Amino acid sequence: MIPSKGSINLRIEAATRQLIDEAAAILGKTRTEFMIESARQQAIDVLLDQRLFALESQDHAAFMAALDNPPEPGPRLKALMRRVPTWQRED
Repeated sequence: MIPSKGSINLRIEAATRQLIDEAAAILGKTRTEFMIESARQQAIDVLLDQRLFALESQDHAAFMAALDNPPEPGPRLKALMRRVPTWQRED
């Protein structure tokens, strides 16, 4: 039987803790709530990314063609990719 609750102990750098605290505060959450929800969502995303899906052969060919020939990035995507993420800035 799996216990209904358990604990996870983490050691993190002060800057990372501050980043988490700021994000949690913006959302009106505690650090624990924010970390649990974030980790849970990431776990769901990872698991969903591993799911198998089936396509008919014609749909599979179209899907593969789209993957092999993506559209050119537009100006908004190019601008976004040039930005330095907040967590990498040296303020």
